[in-house]
Formats: sequence, C-alpha cells, structure tokens
Amino acid sequence: VQLQASGGGLVQAGDSLRLSCAASGRTFSSYIMGWFRQAPGKEREIVAAISWSGGNTYYADSVKGRFTISRDNAKNTVYLQMNNLEPEDTAVYYCAAATSGASWYAARTSRPYDYWGRGTQVTVSS
Repeated sequence: VQLQASGGGLVQAGDSLRLSCAASGRTFSSYIMGWFRQAPGKEREIVAAISWSGGNTYYADSVKGRFTISRDNAKNTVYLQMNNLEPEDTAVYYCAAATSGASWYAARTSRPYDYWGRGTQVTVSS
C-alpha cells in the first residue's frame, strides 16, 4: 500500500485547508484510515480516523468542530478538511492506513496503522 498526502501549505489563522491522501491497493474500503500530525519537538499525535465505510469517525479533542475527515472509496482517497486553523495546528500531517483487521477502538492510537505516507507540511501563521 502506498499513500500520497497532498494539500498542505502556508496559511493564516482562521483560514482553511483540505488535505488529500491517495492510496494504492484494491481493497482501500477495507482499511481504517487516519490522519496524524507531528509538530517540531513534539510527539506524533492522532488527529482523526475514519472507519472502513466512513460511518464512524474519531477526532482529537483539539480539532473537534474544526476538522472533518471523510473518504471516497471509489477514488481510494481520504480527506481532512481543516477549518478555522490555529497556529497550534502547525505540523507535518501524515495519513496512515490500518490494513490488518484492526478494531475500530484501536484506531484512535497509532498501533494498528501499518502503512504511512510521507507527510505534508501545514504552517499556520498568527
């Protein structure tokens, strides 16, 4: 499985960005997909996750109400719509796929994710 994230950039506080992650593979609809981020000097943290059909989503408290994760299984793509961005959202954002039958509960941690994209930089200026 190969994952290619795109859509990052430099924006001002209050702006919006939409990240996309295109995945290879014929069984994308069987993967739990997640977005993670890592800011300089900080540990990687989960931002959002979405279940196989998109019926379940999970968000970190810090992004609830501002970010929306979605997926298009016909296009093998997962999205992260980020609204009302804050300087604290500055980080490298990674998409990840859990392909080995992970439980939905476990998907809110990094443990079940076995494929990772290269990341896209998001910088929010104040």
